[in-house]
Amino acid sequence: MNVPEALREAVRTIPDFPRPGIQFKDITPLLARPDLLREAVRLLAAPFEETGVTRVVAIEARGFILGSMLAQHLGAGFVPVRKAGKLPYRTVQETYALEYGTDTIEMHVDALGPGDRVLIHDDVIATGGTAAATTRLVQRAGAGVVGCAFLIELGFLEGRTRLDGNVPVHAVLRF
Repeated sequence: MNVPEALREAVRTIPDFPRPGIQFKDITPLLARPDLLREAVRLLAAPFEETGVTRVVAIEARGFILGSMLAQHLGAGFVPVRKAGKLPYRTVQETYALEYGTDTIEMHVDALGPGDRVLIHDDVIATGGTAAATTRLVQRAGAGVVGCAFLIELGFLEGRTRLDGNVPVHAVLRF
């Protein structure tokens, strides 16, 4: 089995979701297959296995699925980053620009500290705004970012260019 090709074939495209013109990449068929799920986590983790990752910071909501598995695979803790108002404890926030307006993400104030070596994960990198905001949030907590890992990169949106050029960016699949 050609693993990357099998993963690519398991991603289904839903036209015009959530609005006209968007070609949504649906990973639920991949998640339903234990063999592909295992391989996706393995491929996400591979470039970072020797980097001493202590925390995987994953972005709401689909990033939580593979992010928690990625943390377990790397022997690291898991830290959720969520939209404002969704976490129960005191938080730190980062607001970032959208095409029309702004959005805010949060993380618990005690989730990270100096010395933590963080791998940031989300299922998809599109324009890169949320991943860039998450990077800033992690850095403000005093932790170091060892890399960013995405299952899918929508290359035509050039989201990787919004990320710190000194931080390795890894995407298993590129569309």
